[in-house]
Amino acid sequence: MRKVAGSVTRIAACSFFREGFHDFFRVDVSFAPYKTLLEVLREDLGHTGTKHGCELGECGACAVLLDGKPVLSCLVLGVECDARNVLTVEGLGLEGKLHPLQDAFADLGAAQCGYCTPAILVTAKSLLDEHPHATRDQIRAALSGVLCRCTGYLQIFEAVEAAIVKIAEQNAAAK
Repeated sequence: MRKVAGSVTRIAACSFFREGFHDFFRVDVSFAPYKTLLEVLREDLGHTGTKHGCELGECGACAVLLDGKPVLSCLVLGVECDARNVLTVEGLGLEGKLHPLQDAFADLGAAQCGYCTPAILVTAKSLLDEHPHATRDQIRAALSGVLCRCTGYLQIFEAVEAAIVKIAEQNAAAK
């Protein structure tokens, strides 16, 4: 604890693990214990790819992966994430290369204004990690929690489907 202007302010210290270069690496950060994961990511770690939307868990713009599963970072306290794996859009690409989802989104114009794109990308990654050959219905269901006001979703679904093909091709070439 530290004293601030005559009162006591508690500071939480947590270790996050971010994906990068085929593995997760530890990031230590101190912050006020009332901060949400969204606030810690944006304000304390500088990961502004995760967007600040409604703060009510209704828009989905703040989605990140926590231990591989999508969560709304505006509804999760930062202290709940100590020693857990947190993946934001900044950690999607490996070794300076875009993730196939990012490539497909760029190629097919699936990102219009871009505000929802980071949340859609990490949510789609979680889906494809679990279901590498996801159907259109599975894609639609997985992404239903992220609102997009620009695209009408068709380009997004097509980009995820294109990424499925790219990932399959990469996996086949790696064998």
